[in-house]
Amino acid sequence: MRKILATAATFGLASLGVIVPATSAQASVNCDYAWNNAALGYFYAYAAQGCTDYLGRSSGNDSDWGNSTGGFQGSDTNRAGSILHKGTSGMAVQVFNGTGTDWAGGHTCIKQSEYYMSILFPHSFTSGYQVSDAISSHRWVWASECDKFLDS
Repeated sequence: MRKILATAATFGLASLGVIVPATSAQASVNCDYAWNNAALGYFYAYAAQGCTDYLGRSSGNDSDWGNSTGGFQGSDTNRAGSILHKGTSGMAVQVFNGTGTDWAGGHTCIKQSEYYMSILFPHSFTSGYQVSDAISSHRWVWASECDKFLDS
């Protein structure tokens, strides 16, 4: 009888794996794939967690993801769920929840050594607002210019 219960429990737990959505481990696997296939020198953003649903990429600064110039355009603003850093300069990428070349407002940074953030929730900007679905601009800066990093 114990063998039957143990077998039933094992099959029950195994079937949960089919029902439960992807975990952060799966998101990391997807970002590993994206990072390995990304072009050198670019910062990437994706609408979904796990570096899926590509939004755009940029090798330079983009002060407004919602306009029609730069690597991110139109509906890209306030949609990023994951980001990837494949820069080669050693600089960090500073992301903002505001727009404009004054680079004011809440921000956070991703270091080149971090490669990617597969899930932006529950990270926050220096303003306290959540980063997920709230990035509106970015620029390349030296890490010493960052007040906060996504890994902290």
